Amino acid sequence: MVHGNGNYPETTLESKIRWEAIADFWDSRMGDHSNLFHRKIVRPKTEELLMPTKGDLILDIACGNGNFSQRLAELGAKVIAFDFSEKLISHAMKRHDSFRDKISFQVCDATDETQLQLLKQTQFFDKAVANMAFMDISDIRPLLKSVYHLLKPDGIFVFSMLHPCFIQPEPQYLTSCSHEGEAIVGQPVKNYYYHRSLQDIFNLCFQAGYIVNGFYEESDDDLEKPFICIVRLQKSGQ
Repeated sequence: MVHGNGNYPETTLESKIRWEAIADFWDSRMGDHSNLFHRKIVRPKTEELLMPTKGDLILDIACGNGNFSQRLAELGAKVIAFDFSEKLISHAMKRHDSFRDKISFQVCDATDETQLQLLKQTQFFDKAVANMAFMDISDIRPLLKSVYHLLKPDGIFVFSMLHPCFIQPEPQYLTSCSHEGEAIVGQPVKNYYYHRSLQDIFNLCFQAGYIVNGFYEESDDDLEKPFICIVRLQKSGQ
């Protein structure tokens, strides 16, 4: 357990190494359609806030094995999808080969502003999405800043994450920390998680230029204890 300011760039390389080790296990568990948690808890409100429509150019951040990228393509969007795990991107390309005219899978580090800017297309992105990834990213500042510049005026960015008010590694909520955990029970190695308060996350969003105009809290087994939260940001244009 390491405490700090909420951003831990020194752990990025080790985090990537661990996700490379987890990639095959993750892909086998998620399959072609993802697990029940993603389909029933994460996706419905994410899609409601994202409002993907035909003709949208959407950036899919930390796309894993690409299942949500395919879902967006099926809804008529063109998708640029990336992950920092080469193995996960390899799985994504194989699983969704029939959608290669609608999805471009790329390897990119969400903490590296230079790499993120290389995702720029001939037009601005209409929307961006990051499913259950913010708590996995060692430093979210470069991502928030870069996505802001990649989006069109009034473009939206929807992200979901473990709810930091209820899913905590320690009793302290306001104190940021990095810690180890399992995304899926039985994975070969533990991955890094990064706990940040909602206050810290929202302040970074505001500093990057976004407004928050959508928010959901979704439960799993305990209906009175939200397990995840889903946030819609909008580029303010200021």
